Amino acid sequence: MLNRAVAIVTAFVLFGEAGGVFAVNAVLATVAENQNMSLAGMDPKAMTTGTWVLGGVSALLLIGCGLIPLLAGVRDRAPGRFGRIALIGCAAVHGVLGAVTVGLVGWGAFAFMMVVLALLVFTLLAYGPEPGGDDRTGDGKAAPAAA
Repeated sequence: MLNRAVAIVTAFVLFGEAGGVFAVNAVLATVAENQNMSLAGMDPKAMTTGTWVLGGVSALLLIGCGLIPLLAGVRDRAPGRFGRIALIGCAAVHGVLGAVTVGLVGWGAFAFMMVVLALLVFTLLAYGPEPGGDDRTGDGKAAPAAA
């Protein structure tokens, strides 16, 4: 029962994070456009467009990663290989971004990123393979040892 609840909470946290990431990028794009900012002579319109695209793509990826634990929680079934790989990648990104945000934003942002990382890891572990389930063949005998 706890597995399902944590997976669904993880999904909703990722959905909320997607909205937050998109909102932050929208503010950055608007500020860059209004101030006519450029970086090393880059066209300000390219910077604005790039910021909008980055926000949209990041939000879509977070929504996609949020759908995986949501489906796992609703079905009470482990995600497939692609789903597990996506969640592992999302967890790795949250770990790296947590390390970066502690210096740039502060400890509050770091704590949030670590909570999301913990939710992702718990979801992965809760729906992991059964202990001893992978080392058996279909006939009930133990698999031969690797040479």
